[in-house]
Amino acid sequence: MTVSVLLITHENIGEILLQTVRRVLEVCPLQTRCLPVPFDSDPDAIEQEAAQMINAMDKGDGVLILTDLFGSTPSNIAHRLSEPGRVMVVTGVNLPMLIKIMNYPNLDLEQLVELAVEGGQSGVFYNRRT
Repeated sequence: MTVSVLLITHENIGEILLQTVRRVLEVCPLQTRCLPVPFDSDPDAIEQEAAQMINAMDKGDGVLILTDLFGSTPSNIAHRLSEPGRVMVVTGVNLPMLIKIMNYPNLDLEQLVELAVEGGQSGVFYNRRT
């Protein structure tokens, strides 16, 4: 068994990131699903849908939820569903973060959380031209 990944993002951000990961890596080693949150959505309905997805995805190793923007509706929904050791949330999802965690599918949930943060941060830099 492995950790599952749920992307809860504004509109189709998660889908596009996941499509790109699949093109780059040619595989998606972790069970990954996306839950788009339209701007006009009912947050309570999305939260119920997310809870159902988590229950279906969790095969005993937990679910890592990735969201795009801390404090936003997708992030708030994810944080309400957080359960330490079973459902953990990282915000600020980006392509380097997703690629990093997909390269380590055998890690446990807490290790993937740390790797997600590391991968996301290390993928952001400024290349100053002198």
